[in-house]
Amino acid sequence: MANEQSKPNPTQIQKFLGGMDYPAGKNEVIEHARGANAPEDIMKMLQKLADRKYEGPTGIIDELY
Repeated sequence: MANEQSKPNPTQIQKFLGGMDYPAGKNEVIEHARGANAPEDIMKMLQKLADRKYEGPTGIIDELY
């Protein structure tokens, strides 16, 4: 359980996805977060996304959690 506590919460992730145009693919999501200076822990989570189109931030969060 200690590992779960160190995992960024959905609100933290959504902060770095603000202003994103959807639908967006995995690579677009990662590039947008990188451009928003997302920290390394969030970038590592986003790398785990399935390579598909996401209709909005809710789909991204659902995939990660």
